[in-house]
Amino acid sequence: MKTLKLLLLAATCALLVPCVASGQVATPDEATERAIRTLEQEQVDALLQGDLEGLARHWADDYTVNNPRNEVGLAAEGPVRAGTRTYASFVRDVERMLIHGGTVIVMGGETVVPSGRSPDAGQTTRRRFTDVWMMTGGRWLLVARQASVVCQD
Repeated sequence: MKTLKLLLLAATCALLVPCVASGQVATPDEATERAIRTLEQEQVDALLQGDLEGLARHWADDYTVNNPRNEVGLAAEGPVRAGTRTYASFVRDVERMLIHGGTVIVMGGETVVPSGRSPDAGQTTRRRFTDVWMMTGGRWLLVARQASVVCQD
């Protein structure tokens, strides 16, 4: 009986120790964070490529933006979707992510260089942003965004 207990203990340890030691098992929050970071970068990539359909693929129908021009409106009716706001460069630095079940709040900084017909084309602009994602119908969708230009020195 003692041998059987030792054998069961050894088998249990052999199965559990590699999982714990490797740290490879992702928690639900880690998996969510990775998914949202990927989606954030996909938004940047689609924006730089002028892929408006790809960009809007992850927008909720009522995705609302408080933009750096101090206007609040639906993204689907805004200058990005209309193609009048384009970028030569767009770097997003995610600094913080808050995960609350089916809602994720992403905050950080962006450095952008508008291009084309954008009013400030060619000028480097730094700004702060907040994106809000929600799990809707089994997929993550952007529901709100706020971006503000950082005062230039």
